[in-house]
Amino acid sequence: MSLLIRFSLATLCLCAAMQTSAREIALTFDDAPLGDSALMTGAERTNKLIKFLQDAKVPDALFFVTTNNITEQNKNRLHQYTQAGFHLANHSHSHSSAAKLGVNDYLSDAYKAHLILKDFDNRLPFHRFPYLNYGADASAVEKLQAGLGELGYKDGYVTVDNFDWAISGILAKAAEEKKTIDYKKASALYVDTLEQSIEFYDAIAQKTLKRSPRHVLLLHENDAATLFLPDLIARLRSKGWKIISPQDAYKDPIAKQKVFHKQGRVAGIAANKGVPETDLRHESENMEYLEALFKARKVFE
Repeated sequence: MSLLIRFSLATLCLCAAMQTSAREIALTFDDAPLGDSALMTGAERTNKLIKFLQDAKVPDALFFVTTNNITEQNKNRLHQYTQAGFHLANHSHSHSSAAKLGVNDYLSDAYKAHLILKDFDNRLPFHRFPYLNYGADASAVEKLQAGLGELGYKDGYVTVDNFDWAISGILAKAAEEKKTIDYKKASALYVDTLEQSIEFYDAIAQKTLKRSPRHVLLLHENDAATLFLPDLIARLRSKGWKIISPQDAYKDPIAKQKVFHKQGRVAGIAANKGVPETDLRHESENMEYLEALFKARKVFE
C-alpha cells in the first residue's frame, strides 16, 4: 500500500471519528420574558443572562418568546437580548398545547405571536411548540407544519430535553418559604443534572445515528438557568463540548427529518427505530426524583 493511500485512509478514519464525537451544542431559552420571582426580578435575570453569555463568549443564543408574557414593563428586556446580538424566535402566544387547542386555534395563536414579534429585531424563522407537542395526531401534525411553513417557520426542535424548569421552580419555592439555600450545592445539582441529560441524549444519538449531531439544548429563561449558566458552560467546555450558535446547530442533517414525538428530535428518531419509549427519558425528568435529589444533597436548611 502506498504512503499516499495509507495517509488518505488515516485521514478518512480521523474525520469519521471527529464526526462521531463532534460534541457541539447550542443554547436556547424558552418562555421569554418570564416575570419576577422570589429569587430575582425579570430585569435582573435578563441583565445577568446577557452578561454571563457575553463573558463566556457564547457565539449566539436563541430566546423562544411566549408573546403573552410581554408587557409594557418587560418588552424592553427582549430588545436588550437583540441589542446584545442574540436572537428571538416564536414559542406561540398563549403557551398552549397544540393537541388541546386543535389545528385552527393553534395556528391562530402562533400567528398572533408572529405579528407581535415583528416589532423586534434579530428574529430567526423558527417556531417551537410548547411542551414539544406537535399536535394530536399525524393529520394534525401535517396541517400544523404546513400552516407554520406558510408563515416561513422551520421547526425549532431540541435534541436535549430536561426538567430545568422544575429545578428552577423548586428553588423559587424555597426562596418564597424563606429557606436558606446553599447556592454552591444548588449549582452542582443543576450542572450535574443538565450534563447527565446531555450525555444521555448524545449516547442515544451515537447509538441510533452512529454520530453526535449538533445538539440543541432546551433551557428556559428562568432563575436556575441564570444563576448557574457560567458553571454549566464551564463544565461543558471542560468535558470537550463546543458551544455553537443555534443557526449552526439547525444546519445538522437531522433538521430535515420529519420526526414529531412530543419530545426532542434525538428521542423521536430513536423511537422511530424501535427504541422503547421507557428508554428515551433521563431519570431526572421526574419531579419526585428531583425533590429527592435536593433533599439528598442538602441544598436547603
